[in-house]
Amino acid sequence: MSQEVLAGLVGRTEDWLSKIENGRAVLDRVSVIRALADVLGISVFEIIGNESDRFDRSQSRLYPDVNRIRSALTDYTQLSPLLAALEAAPGPPPLDVLSGDLVAVMTAYQRSEYGRMLQSLPALLTQTQLATRHCHPEQRRRADRLTALAAQSAAMILTKLGESDLAWIAAQRGLAAAEHSEDTAVIGSLLRSVIHALQSQGRLDDANAMADRAITYLSRKLDRDSPGLLSIYGTLLLPAAVAAAKAQDRTSAQGYLDRAEKTARALGGDANHLWTAFGPTNVQIHRVTTAMALGDVPVALELIPGIDTSGLPTERAIRHALEVVNAYWARNKIDEAIGELLAAERRAPEQVRTHIMSRQLVMKLRATTLGRRSRPLADLAHRMNVI
Repeated sequence: MSQEVLAGLVGRTEDWLSKIENGRAVLDRVSVIRALADVLGISVFEIIGNESDRFDRSQSRLYPDVNRIRSALTDYTQLSPLLAALEAAPGPPPLDVLSGDLVAVMTAYQRSEYGRMLQSLPALLTQTQLATRHCHPEQRRRADRLTALAAQSAAMILTKLGESDLAWIAAQRGLAAAEHSEDTAVIGSLLRSVIHALQSQGRLDDANAMADRAITYLSRKLDRDSPGLLSIYGTLLLPAAVAAAKAQDRTSAQGYLDRAEKTARALGGDANHLWTAFGPTNVQIHRVTTAMALGDVPVALELIPGIDTSGLPTERAIRHALEVVNAYWARNKIDEAIGELLAAERRAPEQVRTHIMSRQLVMKLRATTLGRRSRPLADLAHRMNVI
């Protein structure tokens, strides 16, 4: 079957299919994958692979606390984490203590200390929920704010681990609490988590629609004298750009990035308000991510040398490093890709060994001729339980 015929049968262009076949664009829309499988008369798993069960088991061994987070998120009122909290603390948890716990969790996340973060999250989730139920009415909005941000922290880490359905639950719960808090910045922050959760599930049309609504909402509330609100607004524009790029909407993606760059200039430089790591550098990082989503690998490679991530939190810098690895792989620069990936592992071993994107990259690199001969790459694959 020719590219022209196959592309036409799934409602795409021949150029798009060529980019998919040559690794210059990512096949990550569930609807398109299903359409391709139907036309070719094969199963979805023959296109995307069927190793998720093995990966899930390896994640459970690495981070058993994920199951505790699942319990805390799926039923606060009956499962053991909450009951234990009720027995240990008959009164509402002090909000100052919970605020400190939230800072500790997010600090661990931005330092790529995933194990430490996951260990603390179940208690934080149940304690903040308790606080919203039992605190004094005058403290309810603050408690709701803490509950929202705790749920957001769960959504962030769960997305990285490939737990997309659980991340969606966390984002939903967080957004509900954020709306009760009536804190515009926190609402915007949770809207961003919902967008990321939709993207991780492959629901790109929904992610695009949600991003457009969220940006419209926050633009009406925007206060140029509030660095936190500016940062949240900027970070809403970035996933919107990526979602548009994955839908091959080049014009919208570029427009979102330009607005984000303007917002970053208004902010005055890189900052980390509400753990956003937003600023000019993060915008440049997303220009690379967007270029890769559009299949513009040469553009991404041209941008990469001009980006200095040394001033960003470790998690953000390493996530960019993974995108650099992806760009090198797409251009068949396998040695450079392996070197970048191993350097990232030395800096943030937990993030690289457990991030869903790292796993995908190792599998891609192992499939190449040079990758199959690389002992360091094979050793990394063993550390990640990929092989």
